[in-house]
Amino acid sequence: MTTVTNLGFPRIGAKRELKHALEACWRGETSADQLQDTARDLRQRHWRLQKQAGADTVPCNDFSLYDHVLDTAFLFDAIPDRYKPLADRDPLAGYFALARGLQKDGVDLHALEMTKWFDTNYHYLVPELHRDQRFRLRGDKPVAEFLEAKAQGFNARPVLLGPVSFLLLSKTVDGSDRLALLDRLLPVYAELLGKLKDAGAEWVQIDEPCLVLDQDADDHAAYRMAYAALANVPRPKLLLATYFGALNDNLALAASLPIEGLHVDLVRGKEQLDAVLKALPKQRVLSLGLIDGRNIWRSNLNDALILAKYASGHVGADHLWLAPSCSLLHVPVDLASEKSLPGDLHSWLSFARQKIEELKTIADSLQGRPGAGLALDVARDRLESRRRSSRVHKPEVAARLAALTEASAQRGSGYQARRSLQQAALNLPAYPTTTIGSFPQTQEVREARAKNKSGTLSNADYDAFLAAETEKCVRFQEDIGIDVLVHGEFERNDMVEYFGEQLEGFAFTKLGWVQSYGSRCVKPPIIYGDVTRPQPMTVRWSQYAQSLTGKPMKGMLTGPVTVLQWSFVRDDQARSQTCRQIALALRDEVTDLEVAGIGVIQIDEPAIREGLPLRRGEWKAYLDWAVECFRITASGVADVTQIHTHMCYSEFNDIMEAVAAMDADVISIETSRSRMELLDAFVKFRYPNEIGPGVYDIHSPRVPDGQEMLDLLKKARAVLAPEQIWVNPDCGLKTRGWPETRAALTAMVAAAKEMRAG
Repeated sequence: MTTVTNLGFPRIGAKRELKHALEACWRGETSADQLQDTARDLRQRHWRLQKQAGADTVPCNDFSLYDHVLDTAFLFDAIPDRYKPLADRDPLAGYFALARGLQKDGVDLHALEMTKWFDTNYHYLVPELHRDQRFRLRGDKPVAEFLEAKAQGFNARPVLLGPVSFLLLSKTVDGSDRLALLDRLLPVYAELLGKLKDAGAEWVQIDEPCLVLDQDADDHAAYRMAYAALANVPRPKLLLATYFGALNDNLALAASLPIEGLHVDLVRGKEQLDAVLKALPKQRVLSLGLIDGRNIWRSNLNDALILAKYASGHVGADHLWLAPSCSLLHVPVDLASEKSLPGDLHSWLSFARQKIEELKTIADSLQGRPGAGLALDVARDRLESRRRSSRVHKPEVAARLAALTEASAQRGSGYQARRSLQQAALNLPAYPTTTIGSFPQTQEVREARAKNKSGTLSNADYDAFLAAETEKCVRFQEDIGIDVLVHGEFERNDMVEYFGEQLEGFAFTKLGWVQSYGSRCVKPPIIYGDVTRPQPMTVRWSQYAQSLTGKPMKGMLTGPVTVLQWSFVRDDQARSQTCRQIALALRDEVTDLEVAGIGVIQIDEPAIREGLPLRRGEWKAYLDWAVECFRITASGVADVTQIHTHMCYSEFNDIMEAVAAMDADVISIETSRSRMELLDAFVKFRYPNEIGPGVYDIHSPRVPDGQEMLDLLKKARAVLAPEQIWVNPDCGLKTRGWPETRAALTAMVAAAKEMRAG
């Protein structure tokens, strides 16, 4: 019998229950025990939901209080020495200190570096290792959660991040070889697998997502060493899970490893099925990733059924598992909660629960169960409705795209000529200070927005509230001496959602939350049709803020690639085409800001690196259209208008030529968690334009002192020309509170003034 299974499920809860529980615990309003109670309730609720939707086997240990990579590091005691006293004394406090930093009772700990999980918008904590690293089991989380599921009557499969991918996703702080630590790590994996076997686990899912990347001979040797070592220890059967792409040149390796099952992604790697079937040894379980675990569109179940039938004919129904392409971490929990979407659009969508139901339909059809044919007919009708819908296509958008020329993506003059004009117009001091855009979204701000949406606060009163908040923000920046101001973005809910709400071709959910990192959740817009901008989106509040001050006011908008990447994107045309549509809509906004008197405009593109294909051979095609889209957005203004961009949590070495090709006058980047290491890429490349290397980490509640920021600026000055350097935080301040914001920005301005003095 074909098995319906799943690789992972959203952790946060349909109503962000985990977020609220985490933040209440961090504020000291609830206890650690209450947090763990909420976590347990969510796990059990999600197991029930998956079983009810049709899953024969549910994953366990896919749940995390913050991040699964951090969980793995903590589990194997890969904890830097500076955190260990706290982790030994209070494991949960130590865990959260690794994730968020800690500044309390004389303890001052930075958070671990954070970066993107492959090409998703999920962020993971990067484990810190060193050549003398030792590993041991710290706690029993995977075993405890398996036993919890077992006690609740669920057929559960523990999920572990595999040993090779764990090391490849880590960093060594002393430049040593990560993979050289494998022989020390494997005995701890073997010990854990033995404990899971003793607990009664029949299978363990061991994720090796790095197998879809370009891997070299040393990487291949590491996989062979790892799984040979694990082959001869007491353990459950192993399902090796790969996702986010095809195995390609790593297929022979994956198929040769001594494992009992292999999961492959047939959404992003449909073309690999024949090769997988030929390479897979007999009697090995094949798990097919048939349903897209990263997007929210209903699948073509007829096509998926064809693939499943074809595979079943080769491996047999008893050795075939049906699954999503990857963990469902990247989609919302349940579409049933969405009551306000238009009926036709609602019928086109599929969230985590619905994706498991789609898999159940495929399994029922394979096995000829009653009702399966009707379910397939309904699915086919929904796809046809979407294909024919008049809400999707706009001829005027196609005409505007066809009219694009090379000149559409070119500024009037080169950077050096623009720089002279901008210096004369802005008259900024050395080491100019600014922020990345947003200021604290306090409870008062969020409540006012909610009341306005519900109709209990009139538009006029809401506008007056926003005007008052904006003026307070402007006056604060003037008072402490910021050089280029921002209006604070109090009217904005999210840096993508805010724009999507004002663009045509976008739709929005009420509870379509997904986790970005820790307790940070986003509600991605749904791009269902051609994109246009009916009217200006940001001009009003930027123009108002500029009227309050004689200092330069920076206009703020999110760039086209980031809007694309942080949305659920239509899958009926190339992503590059959708991105060009967004770029043209945003170009209109940029030129309107300039006409309104805004001389500095920031176009944020934190997702440029995130969107990079996982295989190097596909990079150029992506970067060509991504850079083109940014330039289309930015190139409608005069040379005197200064264009900024912002990027965070990117491995810039990979994309430096593309970053330079964007030709922004100023780029601000996240560098504080890496202690300016990320700046090295700009130095080696000899980046010619201006750079704002972030001098403090806004993703942590700790407040660095002025000396700490000064030291980072001196590091920057050692490798950059003084006239290149801007001074700013790592990212926007939306998630921070006003007390820490005041303290940190005041210290930042003082550090910049000290740099100017000598």
